[in-house]
Amino acid sequence: MIVWFTGENTFDIQQAVKAVATSFDGIAERIDGTTLELKNIPDLLMGGTLFAEKRLVIIKDLSLNGAVWEKLPEWIDRISDDIDVILIDTKPDKRTTGYKEVKKRVNLKEFPVWGERDQMIAEAWVVKHAESLDLKLDKKLAHHIVDRIGLDQWQLANGLEKISLLETITPETINNIIEASPSENVFQLFELALEGRREAVHEMVRNLELTEDSYKLFALLSSQAFQLAAVASAGASDTPSKDFGIHPYVAQKLVRHGKRLGARGAARILTSFAQADADMKVSKGDPWLLIERALLETVL
Repeated sequence: MIVWFTGENTFDIQQAVKAVATSFDGIAERIDGTTLELKNIPDLLMGGTLFAEKRLVIIKDLSLNGAVWEKLPEWIDRISDDIDVILIDTKPDKRTTGYKEVKKRVNLKEFPVWGERDQMIAEAWVVKHAESLDLKLDKKLAHHIVDRIGLDQWQLANGLEKISLLETITPETINNIIEASPSENVFQLFELALEGRREAVHEMVRNLELTEDSYKLFALLSSQAFQLAAVASAGASDTPSKDFGIHPYVAQKLVRHGKRLGARGAARILTSFAQADADMKVSKGDPWLLIERALLETVL
């Protein structure tokens, strides 16, 4: 068996490898593919051992090792039937001949990270993973957890571990032990600005300044401004949530503000963020002050 796990969803890849390794009767051999040399290939992929009838060889990031990667297709067909091989590559270059040749000869399984359109998949996963921790979560709680934590499976799994320690599981108790994801903080901040709550905006900016990176947060806020403009400018037959990959929950919230502001009002907000972006690039003022100014200009 030769399996190739690729993709940036390292959580799912780890779980897939763990499943194979657990079912294997023996100790898996784990190899750093970046340090592997051609001279080691024969013993690694064809050599047997006196201590076991079967071998499981797990090789990580071999596609980053150009010298060995180019020769790998020549060896795949010669791998002993007594050796199972798992190749792990987070982001192999699909344009290369090596990728195409290896893909022809192995069982390829891709593990992409979840995006905004995978909210339902994430919520279903949360319910199922919670069961493995003896937790029973309904759909509403799963929805709240995903909104609170985000779509990163590592963070979701860690969050569920914390939640499993609670005596009573409610949105309030979940919020008490799990910090909001940057995306949730950003949407809450943007919505406060759209609602004209100036003091609340000022206070939240000051709090986020203590923990968040200003440039990353501004990038997320700019994305919200763009999405608002897309929703506000959409025609009756348009579907901005699908066309721009906007989370359905976020899209629903933005529609209300988009109707109130109209295309012209949303464009004005987008212009304010564009100006703040230009000022930040030339260091024209403290980034957090520029962020707050852009937010407050949304209510002028």
